[in-house]
Amino acid sequence: MRDFATSDNPAVQTQLDRLAALSLPQGRFGLETIRELLNRLGNPQASIPPAFHVAGTNGKGSTCAYLRAMLEAQGLRVHTATKPHLVRYNERIRLAGELISDDLLAQLLAEVLDVGADLNPSFFEVTTAAMFLAFARVPADVCVIEVGLGGRFDATNVLETAVACGIATLGIDHEAFLLREEEGVPQDPLAKIAFEKASIAQDGVPLVTQTYPREVAAEVARTATAHGAPLIMRGADWWAKPSEGAITYRDRHGELILPLPTLAGAHQADNAALAVAMLRHQNVIAVSEEAMAEGISSARWPARLQLLGAGPLTAQAGSRKVWLDGGHNPDAGLAIARHFAEAEPFHLIIGMLANKDAGAIVGPIRDHLLSVSVVPAPGHEAHPPEEFAAHTDLPVHSFANVEAALSALPPAGDVLIAGSLYLAGEVLRLNQEIPD
Repeated sequence: MRDFATSDNPAVQTQLDRLAALSLPQGRFGLETIRELLNRLGNPQASIPPAFHVAGTNGKGSTCAYLRAMLEAQGLRVHTATKPHLVRYNERIRLAGELISDDLLAQLLAEVLDVGADLNPSFFEVTTAAMFLAFARVPADVCVIEVGLGGRFDATNVLETAVACGIATLGIDHEAFLLREEEGVPQDPLAKIAFEKASIAQDGVPLVTQTYPREVAAEVARTATAHGAPLIMRGADWWAKPSEGAITYRDRHGELILPLPTLAGAHQADNAALAVAMLRHQNVIAVSEEAMAEGISSARWPARLQLLGAGPLTAQAGSRKVWLDGGHNPDAGLAIARHFAEAEPFHLIIGMLANKDAGAIVGPIRDHLLSVSVVPAPGHEAHPPEEFAAHTDLPVHSFANVEAALSALPPAGDVLIAGSLYLAGEVLRLNQEIPD
């Protein structure tokens, strides 16, 4: 499966093969295994630099990208943990601004896999343990850590050095895991999602959030209170208003006028504002207004409404623009629709995992489409063309790969490739735009 990737380095590939053999035991939820694994490794999570911890359905990765860029603009050395990787597993662990080296990655994965062999850990638990080891052993000033799935039982939720926790937008995704039946938790689906995400809250650590519907906001507040976390919610404790040329941000500390992000999509201003709010509501890491502005302008986050550059793949598209987005849920579809609302009609090339909503992307943009081409989601079971046909009046065509789909398009109209981060990673690899 593409989750585990491949490597040109034999030592790394040996450990990736061991990772690929792991699976999450059915019905096992909790943090006991990751805690025992880390205990055997000397509890590195207790000795990493001060950390920002970010959860959410959409936007958490971009929020982490803004945090990293702002902190680096301040001149700080930043460790970053994000997921999933797009092309190389190394993308999951960035040390003091640089992707982890193959040699260190192979060493740390081997150490974790060896010490935890009898625990039957999951891919995510091993990855998280290796990340904490790296962050504890390589000097830096601060860490930015993205939650993987949910929050309550995510392997990163053993973090002991958080200075601020954040929650980006909330929506329905990963239903099989996050909406499983369980006593004593909210029954409303979105409130249950909110409970899972907000459960990264820690005693005395600010929990900074976006604005949510009333019932969802109430669940976030209840969970924050249960954990003893001060709640800092947009619309109550901080405000941000994107306009034509700037973001006007305000909280109890005062008002800032910040630039709009260079990352495409109106929602990116909200993600940048959340990062600003997280920085301004903690008292450990000082970041100037100038560094925040520079970080908003310089942040990069691949496969999120990314306009592809010149490369072997885009050469097949001639002069037309080719956009790439890895979004795969309804909120992502709405964000894409907002971005292209004023654009000329375009062609969609889509590959989406079979366990996702086939209408999540096609539905919101159906009125903007010239054609729909379906390709595989590399390494995974994907929706067939007929599943997408139910959400559009256009003919839906199937192709063996992205190159074939691009080559078959008529000459006019830009292109959006979307539906899966696995597909996005393959596109970046084919176009030689490897995240660094």
